[in-house]
Amino acid sequence: MSNVQSVGKGRNLPPRPFNGVKIFSATMAADREHLGAKVTTWIAANPQAEVVDTVVSQSSDAAFHCVAITVFYWETLPPA
Repeated sequence: MSNVQSVGKGRNLPPRPFNGVKIFSATMAADREHLGAKVTTWIAANPQAEVVDTVVSQSSDAAFHCVAITVFYWETLPPA
């Protein structure tokens, strides 16, 4: 059986448009400890991506715990 919890910023605001999603996830304890730093590094390396929302999810079963940080962003794309 799985237990899933999500926490996101801006939950009471109208949804903002996004055209990109980046998901960071980890199941191992050491990897979970560094997940926030990975998100921060990605944001710094992608200044063209304006973060419009984030969702943090945790799920677990009898043996494993998984944390996921989902980043929704708007990126201005060059004309086609």
